[in-house]
Amino acid sequence: MHPRTRTTIGVRQALLAAVLAGAVAGAVAQAPAAPTPGGPGTPGLKELFEAAWARQPEALALQSRREAAQAQRRAAEAWTPEPPAFEASHKTDRLTRNDGARELEVGLAVPLWLPGERRSSGALAEAEAAAVESRAQAARVRLAAAVREAWWTWQRAGVDVEIARGQLDNARKLAADVSRRARSGELARADQHQADGAVAAAEAGLAQAEAAATAALQQVKALSGGAIGMTPAVMAAAEPEPAATEAGTHPAITELQDRASAAERTAVLAATQSRANPELTLATTRDRGASGERYGQTVTLAVRIPFGGGPRHDSRVASARADAAEAQAQLALDRARLQSERDAAVARVDAARVQLAAAERRATLARETRGFFEKSFRLGETDLPTRLRIDAEANEAERQAARSRIELAAAISAWRQALGLLPQ
Repeated sequence: MHPRTRTTIGVRQALLAAVLAGAVAGAVAQAPAAPTPGGPGTPGLKELFEAAWARQPEALALQSRREAAQAQRRAAEAWTPEPPAFEASHKTDRLTRNDGARELEVGLAVPLWLPGERRSSGALAEAEAAAVESRAQAARVRLAAAVREAWWTWQRAGVDVEIARGQLDNARKLAADVSRRARSGELARADQHQADGAVAAAEAGLAQAEAAATAALQQVKALSGGAIGMTPAVMAAAEPEPAATEAGTHPAITELQDRASAAERTAVLAATQSRANPELTLATTRDRGASGERYGQTVTLAVRIPFGGGPRHDSRVASARADAAEAQAQLALDRARLQSERDAAVARVDAARVQLAAAERRATLARETRGFFEKSFRLGETDLPTRLRIDAEANEAERQAARSRIELAAAISAWRQALGLLPQ
């Protein structure tokens, strides 16, 4: 048998043995490698979220809403529904007969609570105060969804950039080797053209990946206000998996519950306020009938009771009850939706773990295969198109493995989002 034929057979046997060994090693792997954090001082997902929340309208208005809720609570605890009113009047006949008739009346009008109105106003004030906090927490969770999406899109783009750079480095090294061997006559000029074309393709791929990374970074900066300005780590730190004790009530559910409670108490208060508030008036009058007469002093105690509100009152009650019914119906829908999102998030995490294990096993096999073909190419036993194909397969396997690590971290992040947990 020709020595070159024996060498080719030996290389093929070595390749087959390497593939089998890699498959066995991948099958006995216990768990995928966890993503590692970025460099020291690198802002993470939590820092990005805090920077984004500080710029949100809800965060800027939160303290004022709290003060408004406290003022509403103090108003419900007051002795009167409205502040008392001072009344004063003066009568004279100076412009008509001018007989000296004079009358001066000074009084104080005090609004009175309707039966049950003060209690209902206090209950509504408590519900509104709770709704302010739950509304802010729900807004934080909604913002967390946007931040997480932008963050992991940026990390995926960073992975693509690093893989594209590695592919370009490999292509340049191969092109340099092919150029050297073409000058010595070992390879044809067509092989050099193929190698140079691979370099050009790698350069184009890197430019495209960098453009996508820049766009993703701009989205991150738009959320954080420019607080993030570094290059993403290839393997970003993953959020911790949620513990069983963290699976509490979702902030969106709490917000709807508080909104429904406030709507129900608004309906109760509207039903109580069937008429305007009555008034108690205490006044004193000092008067005389004509010049020379002595002034007399009288005291007046009066009660003013308005009639019922009629259709206007019925409209307010019906509107408040409609708001309460709508909030209750939305609460039931969101409960079912969030439960479905939780189940889907758990399934996504399980699938991402399986995909990561398979991708890492494929990357290991591809690296070993590329090593064998690099050796056989140097020995002249493999042509350049085969070498380029093996390199492309290895690069794709590396990219898939790196993306799978990001996808697992993103799946865990989505799981925490479905539970209503903030970024960590």
